Amino acid sequence: MDIHEIVKKLVGRIDPVGETNEDDQRFVNLKVLTALVDKLLADIDNVAMEKDRHEYSRSRAGKFASEFFDHVGITE
Repeated sequence: MDIHEIVKKLVGRIDPVGETNEDDQRFVNLKVLTALVDKLLADIDNVAMEKDRHEYSRSRAGKFASEFFDHVGITE
């Protein structure tokens, strides 16, 4: 099982099915998942701030994180 599968199992399904009670729970799951993604993006953003550092390893990580944001269309 990879991290993606583990998170999906922990959070639960998020896709609505048209049944009110089930969709209420799935909406709660969606809110949990988006809160997690927000925190993860903040973590990646903290690393992206290192892109202009003079230390190679910090700069490398920062550039990688910054390029990830470019790839997914997130701009500064």
